[in-house]
Amino acid sequence: MKKLTTTIFTLLAIGALNAQIIESPSKEVKVNFELTANGQPSYSVTYKGKEIVKPSTLGFILKDAEALENGFTVTNYTTKSVNDAWQPVLGEYKEIKDIHNEGTFQLTQTSTNRNVNVTFRVFDEGVAFRYEFPKQQNLNYFVVKEEKTQFNLTGDHQTFWLPGDFDTQEYIYIESKISGIDHSKIDMNNGIGVKSIGKPNSVQTPLQMKTSDNIYLNIFEAAVVNYPVMHLEFDKNSYQFKSHLAPNAIGDLAYLQAPFNTPWRTIMVSDDARDIVGKGPQMILNLNEPSKIEDTSWIKPMKYVGIWWEMHVGKSTWDRQGTQNAQNQVGQEAIKFPHGATTENTKRYIDFAAKHGFDGVLVEGWNEGWEDWYGNWKEDVFDFTTPYADFDIKEISAYAKSKGVKMIMHHETSGSVANYERRFDRAMEVMKHYEYPAVKTGYVGRIIPRGEYHDGQTMVNHFNWTVERFAENKILVNTHESSRPSGYHRTYPNYIAAEAGRGNEFNAWSYGNPPAHETILPFTRQLGGPMDYTPGIFETEMKMYNVGRDTKVHTTLAKQLALYVTLYSPLQMAADLPENYEKYADAFQFIKDVAVDWDDTKYLEAEPGDYLTVARKAKGRENWFVGAITDENPRKTEIKLDFLTPGVTYEATIYQDAKNAHWDKNPKAYDIKKVKVNSKSKLKLNLAASGGTAISIFPIK
Repeated sequence: MKKLTTTIFTLLAIGALNAQIIESPSKEVKVNFELTANGQPSYSVTYKGKEIVKPSTLGFILKDAEALENGFTVTNYTTKSVNDAWQPVLGEYKEIKDIHNEGTFQLTQTSTNRNVNVTFRVFDEGVAFRYEFPKQQNLNYFVVKEEKTQFNLTGDHQTFWLPGDFDTQEYIYIESKISGIDHSKIDMNNGIGVKSIGKPNSVQTPLQMKTSDNIYLNIFEAAVVNYPVMHLEFDKNSYQFKSHLAPNAIGDLAYLQAPFNTPWRTIMVSDDARDIVGKGPQMILNLNEPSKIEDTSWIKPMKYVGIWWEMHVGKSTWDRQGTQNAQNQVGQEAIKFPHGATTENTKRYIDFAAKHGFDGVLVEGWNEGWEDWYGNWKEDVFDFTTPYADFDIKEISAYAKSKGVKMIMHHETSGSVANYERRFDRAMEVMKHYEYPAVKTGYVGRIIPRGEYHDGQTMVNHFNWTVERFAENKILVNTHESSRPSGYHRTYPNYIAAEAGRGNEFNAWSYGNPPAHETILPFTRQLGGPMDYTPGIFETEMKMYNVGRDTKVHTTLAKQLALYVTLYSPLQMAADLPENYEKYADAFQFIKDVAVDWDDTKYLEAEPGDYLTVARKAKGRENWFVGAITDENPRKTEIKLDFLTPGVTYEATIYQDAKNAHWDKNPKAYDIKKVKVNSKSKLKLNLAASGGTAISIFPIK
């Protein structure tokens, strides 16, 4: 690993410090920092000479203390240039480069003699800044009532937005102008159990935008630690956005003690959409601290199957009484169904995993408590240690071990975090005793301690704490219903994946995910980390399960295959039922073959809400995989294979939509063909409406 860091300390007259420009290495992105006439910090951003963010002010309102908002002078200014590279444990690339210029402004509030630093890092792909509260006599413990970070935009940009809900990110994205953002457009009968929209003029980050002159913008954050998740409050007339944070149960935002650094506020910018999805996640990772886990040899990628989808389609239940599955949870009259997590059924999944080379098996509904777990704000829900009588955990664990398959634990908390933390160590001892290497945690429902939100400081600390505690015990973590990630998996790479978005499951029992949904996720949710989207649904129509619902997956089967490439995660589930894969064994081969950890990634085509084409090289191998997806519009395109090693001949297996395929009318129509290719080859792709193409490319030996 090469590292070159140059630091330049600049000490100038006070007047000269009050306005400075920091440039990106390419000089295409520039930040102008200055103090206003009343001593308030302000910044603006330009890209290739165009103003992207107009002058925007910074500051804080504190509880029981004078605001840290104006009356500042710049008492020192330091700069630093970084040219570094590091290797992620798991990721889209073997190596990530960190190249940026940095400027830190030391601000002193004259009336109180309190100090606040503002540090900017300017990358070729965008800008990041954060507040830093150094240790000092006049500011020790303090409570944030409001963060007043502004993002004053230059026009009525096209925007992909979710409402500012402090408890969930599981809405569908709405595309509109900034002036058209309107919560009344949201269909609230959307399958989301708990909704907590704070203000009607609020949206979530990451917020993806496109200007009228085709510049792509994204407002997000990185390294959220001991602080609430940032949403945005907006003025649709002035196009001003400002930070909007989840309060705690008594209305405060954050309890802090100096020294403290806030999360980074980020602005990604490019005239090429591929830079947002390709370089954006790297920028977020570079803003997080390096791994705190010294020995990472136990952190391995996983492909898994599990007892999960059958509850969503109404075939079985989580509880042993036969009443609690996803179909019943959305209002259907309770009918007796068989319990899913039985010893016999689990062995069936273990056999399937072993036969087809999968690493693990997830089992939900294995433990007592599912008969009365949701909707009543109940504190003592699960104990995470007591299996149902028909789930022999000892026998199952031994059977899985004999087959070379790992078991994945499931800890649903029902939002009762207090209960989970009380029982956490005992739950982990069960995992260690039966050699479970990974856990999927769930936080469905309103949070206990009561009055807290999923996106508040308390819950951010909980999510980070659980990852740290599991790391101490060499256990991988996959969180569901958590606050959305912001690159913390660099610091704790055992944080292998998260849901934190509207996943594939919504297609089973709600109006589903529209065809454009998966083309937006890489520009939004996935900027912060890998997503456990649970792709691979082959039987796309729910009426085949006789559950009285005509819902369906809004993609073709070929698109479900392509999602394994377009939606990055080192933890990927083959989410459908084993019997459905056996009916389409030729298509299932792609899921068996596709890698989940990578040496290199090439974003070949990208447009938010429309299409995405990605090529990835498997870790330590010469195998490449390509995924191409589109929205509701059929698409024809041609891709170059110039990313392949020159002089090597490969065999490409192409899994594509049939000519008559259509996500609604004929979703399971697909063709498979094989062709020889090399680095000079081009492939023509024909994608159906909400269709896709998946390609495996192996060298010919």
